[in-house]
Amino acid sequence: MTVRDFIGIGLGPFNLGLAALTGPLDLDGLFLERKPNVDWHPGMLIEGTTMQVPFMADLVTLADPTSPYSFLNYLKETGRIYPFYIRESFFQLRAEFQDYLRWAAKRMDGLEFEREVTAVAWEEGAYAVTSEGPGGTRTDRARRLVLGTGTPPWVPPACRELESGTVCHASSYLEHREKLKGCKSITVVGSGQSAAEIYRDLLGGIEEGGYELNWVTRSPRFFPLEYTKLTLEMTSPEYVDYFHGLPAAKRDELNQAHKGLYKGINAELIDDIFDVLYEKRFTMGSVPTRLFTNCTVEKATGSGSVRLGVRQHEQDRSFELVTEGLVLATGYSYRVPAFLDQVRDRLRFDATGRLEPRRDYSVDKAGAGEVFVQNAELATHGFTAPDLGMAAHRNSWIIRSMTGREVYPIEQRIGFQEFGAPTP
Repeated sequence: MTVRDFIGIGLGPFNLGLAALTGPLDLDGLFLERKPNVDWHPGMLIEGTTMQVPFMADLVTLADPTSPYSFLNYLKETGRIYPFYIRESFFQLRAEFQDYLRWAAKRMDGLEFEREVTAVAWEEGAYAVTSEGPGGTRTDRARRLVLGTGTPPWVPPACRELESGTVCHASSYLEHREKLKGCKSITVVGSGQSAAEIYRDLLGGIEEGGYELNWVTRSPRFFPLEYTKLTLEMTSPEYVDYFHGLPAAKRDELNQAHKGLYKGINAELIDDIFDVLYEKRFTMGSVPTRLFTNCTVEKATGSGSVRLGVRQHEQDRSFELVTEGLVLATGYSYRVPAFLDQVRDRLRFDATGRLEPRRDYSVDKAGAGEVFVQNAELATHGFTAPDLGMAAHRNSWIIRSMTGREVYPIEQRIGFQEFGAPTP
């Protein structure tokens, strides 16, 4: 049986970018995706929402600006490059980004959809990847794997037993939106951009819906996403080098401190929410909404209406909040896929059981560049792991490891500031 150079598992933006960048190369790659199409956060494609990174953070541009898979080429081929130019915004619509990803995928070879990987084994010097899909069970073999399976939704322990049809995670918000709007009360739980976008979306229809709208966040305030230019220098090759070289305990400490760098809310959206609240108070007299900061949901019970046991941290006081609809905008958390169980002994894990990637994003014990990860390296590479703007950089590293040469130039230093102490 043919042994390929690599198999990519999952086709989100990161592995799709790898497919685009390896397409012109002498590499025999195959990408397997369980869904029928590229499906990037479909539950959050709310009308009018935009990306939080500029359009240059596409699949290829920061590694290869001449690639035919660039966002600008997508605009040109779809006849929208001049309207985008006149719009004068670096931030494309979120639905537009989804359309771009699908446009690119249709133009690539080696992508197979509706193939769910069920097992990976090590056989005769190669990884045997078994998948289910059209045509039944199949096994493909490759010398390397690139894991791009994404981060599953994270649900707080207190809410994991709730079964109501009006309880959902933000990842499926649009699917549940109309049912939620039929509730007498809706509560959004979460601190970041997704929570803010959902709250803003529901706030817009609060008069017509006749519902009460609550927003509960653990954060002491509604933090804006830090987007100043010297802070953005931390999304750089040299900062990843610096972060990766720190002790594990210090990296964990910094990841907690860095949440405002990638989990905050767009400042314009915060201001827009205030402006809408101001206008609605003027026109309605009072707005049936409450915003709770410093609050954690510790208990959740019920099937029709949900009773939330909430604790206010600074006062150390608990109270109850009753809601019919509940949206958990509580983020995502990486889990090692079950299909890797048979090869766990070949992978690097840290003392806490997390995958432990090297600087080149490889996680195989042998150090031979056999298995690479996409967006599973938060603990070792920092907050740039989920950043679309660093995806092309990461893929350039992975391609260099797979080919033994620097196909796409990898910048070593781009910033004005120094992150570590000067070397003698």
